[in-house]
Amino acid sequence: MRFVSETSSDGVCEQLFFLDEIPGVLWTPEGAAGTRPLIVMGHGGGQHKKAPDILGLARRFVTECDFAVVAVDVPGHGDRPVVEEYNRIATENQARVEAGQEPAPLIAGFQALVARQTVPEWQAVLNAVQQLEHVGAGPVGYWGVSLGCGLGVPFVAAEPRVRAAVLGLGGALASGAYAALITVPVEFLVQWDDERVPRDQSLALFDAFASADKTLHANPGKHGDLPVFELDSTLRFFRRHLA
Repeated sequence: MRFVSETSSDGVCEQLFFLDEIPGVLWTPEGAAGTRPLIVMGHGGGQHKKAPDILGLARRFVTECDFAVVAVDVPGHGDRPVVEEYNRIATENQARVEAGQEPAPLIAGFQALVARQTVPEWQAVLNAVQQLEHVGAGPVGYWGVSLGCGLGVPFVAAEPRVRAAVLGLGGALASGAYAALITVPVEFLVQWDDERVPRDQSLALFDAFASADKTLHANPGKHGDLPVFELDSTLRFFRRHLA
């Protein structure tokens, strides 16, 4: 793990790093020492590790919960190089949608393909970050919606260190089989009028989670209209299960 910059503001230390060719960012309390809970965050499609929703919530985890947070760029996003295969598939999918094909199965197939690369990458990042003295091998949570859900469900299913997860804006077509392997507490977010993920697919994914402790949060609005108050709920959820 190679750190390339470090800055601090308002009590939050931000360290940019590379793990091999994977660019990432770690946020911790300024002057942190010792083990603490760690949240792995997955960004949305077309976004990056420091997208506004990631950055804002990450800083709240640090300042309000004393957690550490790590996020990395998904292949083909942020500071990572273009992946020609992924670009080709995305272009073909867009053309199919414009021709009238339903987007959900296309999105699901693409996310399943990318997850085969991201799950081992994220596990390697988790290994490296937990070796740092100011993070340590404490309890781990996962947060991700949209693409962050499609990639996050197989990650949580594969990673026994994750003890709780907030997921949402995703459907069973992409990751229902993996959801059946998840038994940790889950908070799941649904936008009732989501134009990208059919409502029945979102509900089917929630139903597929094998967790005894799972909660569905459904709000009116389209895919990008997730209410701000859900962030407050996210903080309470992780405090309850990780702190």
